[in-house]
Amino acid sequence: MSHELASSADGLAAPVDTSSVSPLPPGRRVLALLSALMGFASISTDLYLPAMPAMGRDFGADPGSIELTVSGFLIGFSLGQLFWGPVGDRYGRRLPVAVGLLLFVIGSAGCAISGSAAEMMLWRVVQAIGACSGVVLARAMVRDLYEGSRAAQMLSILITVMAVAPLLGPIVGGQILAIAGWRSIFWVLVAVGLATLAALFTVPETLPASRRNKNSITDAVLGYGKLLANRRLLGFAAAGGFFYAGIYAYIAGTPFAYIDYYHVPVGLYGVLFALGIVGIMVTNMVNSRLVTRLGSTTLLRFGTFGAMASGFAILVAGATGWGGLWALTTLLFVFVSWSGLIVANSIGGALQDFPEQAGAVSALVGAIHYGSGIAGSAAVSALADGTPWGLTLVIGVAGIGSFASLVLVAPGQAP
Repeated sequence: MSHELASSADGLAAPVDTSSVSPLPPGRRVLALLSALMGFASISTDLYLPAMPAMGRDFGADPGSIELTVSGFLIGFSLGQLFWGPVGDRYGRRLPVAVGLLLFVIGSAGCAISGSAAEMMLWRVVQAIGACSGVVLARAMVRDLYEGSRAAQMLSILITVMAVAPLLGPIVGGQILAIAGWRSIFWVLVAVGLATLAALFTVPETLPASRRNKNSITDAVLGYGKLLANRRLLGFAAAGGFFYAGIYAYIAGTPFAYIDYYHVPVGLYGVLFALGIVGIMVTNMVNSRLVTRLGSTTLLRFGTFGAMASGFAILVAGATGWGGLWALTTLLFVFVSWSGLIVANSIGGALQDFPEQAGAVSALVGAIHYGSGIAGSAAVSALADGTPWGLTLVIGVAGIGSFASLVLVAPGQAP
């Protein structure tokens, strides 16, 4: 099963038969909703990044404890997907997403009233369990309608659109912090969750009853073991997973590396973070244009090689201190920009062979990706010594692991 994802001579994948699916209404509304659902992971963290040092001072907590609030979110986000995926395959997409959004609202409100770092971390788990329902099932909704390189193309387009959220998140979060304090950031997330819930019921269900998985949720969960035995799926998922470890190391570590170590003003931190999002948007646009011609596996191979090379350069810069702040920010910009060639293609590659289990496979891939993010952010926290060294070490290892996973685990994917 080492075939390319493109399924026709011109590289365009044939769309899934959607005759039994209520057609999505044309226009920007559906695109905006799916992008918003996929963006909940980003906005839930990126909006409060500039507030992390202030939260630490308010709670009397050290940087490592505050960084664990990112890890707490990832724990809930990773494990929650394993539940929502099979539920979405059995009961459809909209109802599970609605329940998840309600949990997200409750968790966000809990974060806003937290009195300690430990309490904040627990509410972040609740927030994440809710948020991940939209992310995992939005990917499954794309797979309901498309397959192969066409699915990867649609995922790239959605990621490009939703990248506006993390692009503006730290900037907006910094402004909310300056005007109303860090707790107001989480009340804003409550409002975002309620607005998305209202918008959810303006689009039709993409998985009709005739195509739903009739197996019990328990059977579906036990089926994860069989999915993990598929080397192709595992290789694609692990390539994205190692990259996610680097991305979440970047998210957890840069506030302290930039603001505390290099004394970057909070407002400028938001700008530096946004530059990486611009890079992600650009490479996603490139991916959406090239994937149906070159195939998603080719672009994924190229992206993971770039992540390995830039990750190694970051590791050297961190070990030697070469170039200071500007060398570090430049190399980190290059590393995160490879996301456009890695994330959508790793998801699309994993989903390709399992159209009837799109929710479960999407959940499994998401759990691997965000579970790796847990490891990446936790490693940065454990290695925190007041310098960027821990951040650069984790990212260097992540880049190498991403490329190695694709070429060593997924059969037929070596250059």
